[in-house]
Amino acid sequence: MNHQEQTQRAQRFAALNRQGGLLLANAWDIASARVFEQEGFAALGTSSGAIAYAHGLGDAELMGREAMLAQVAAIAAAVHLPLTADIEAGYGAAPEAVALSVEAAIAAGAVGVNLEDRRHGRDGSGLFNDAEQGQRLAAARAAADRSGLPLWINARCDSFLLAEGADIEQRLALTLARGRAYLAAGADMVFVPGLLDLSMIRTLASGLGGPLSLMAMPGAPGAGELFAAGAQRVSLGVCPMLSVMGLLRDMGREALQTGSWQAMGERFYGFGEAEALFSGD
Repeated sequence: MNHQEQTQRAQRFAALNRQGGLLLANAWDIASARVFEQEGFAALGTSSGAIAYAHGLGDAELMGREAMLAQVAAIAAAVHLPLTADIEAGYGAAPEAVALSVEAAIAAGAVGVNLEDRRHGRDGSGLFNDAEQGQRLAAARAAADRSGLPLWINARCDSFLLAEGADIEQRLALTLARGRAYLAAGADMVFVPGLLDLSMIRTLASGLGGPLSLMAMPGAPGAGELFAAGAQRVSLGVCPMLSVMGLLRDMGREALQTGSWQAMGERFYGFGEAEALFSGD
């Protein structure tokens, strides 16, 4: 993919996010990305957790920048859709580390990134404070600007996932303050996984001053309800890969316990369909 094509994909991705109603599927390898593309999704993301699991590692930056971005590059080269890269918390606490990760994501063919405000591993635990995350987001924006690519930066806020604050109202206020700060620092969108309450989504969306992204998960309201409440984008995240793992578990149990394969037959993709996905390679 040349720079002009990547720029066009970036512009298309930004337009999709701005117009709203964007349902984003998250892939973990070429096969999953092509299946989602074939089904008609307008854009794709990667899931760092799903990619890590597929390589026998836990989530939360255990895989590392180089290995993760190699998978992003393989997926970006295999599809014709805009692809946004999950770069976790930037593979280092310092703004310079975030800048390197953004540069690597762009080099891999991504047209957007997700950047978390959660500390990982040697960088401690909990959330970066507002000032620290603002500096990290500013570094991400500067790196994108230097590349000349209109990169879409989705600033992930883990306040709901980590149950920050003394109560739910304080958590919402904290998320609102963080989201505004992240947009001011250079983010294009704020991502709040774990937020499922429609009334709180409406409050956050109306007060944020910028686009809101949410994550689909079992038990969450449907996409139509989330969009109506104010979300601009809803991503599937790691959940499709976890659902595939659940299917594998059920097929294995059925085969061992009953010697049958009804579960496998119900979800069988087909040899011909699989071959067609890769017939152009």
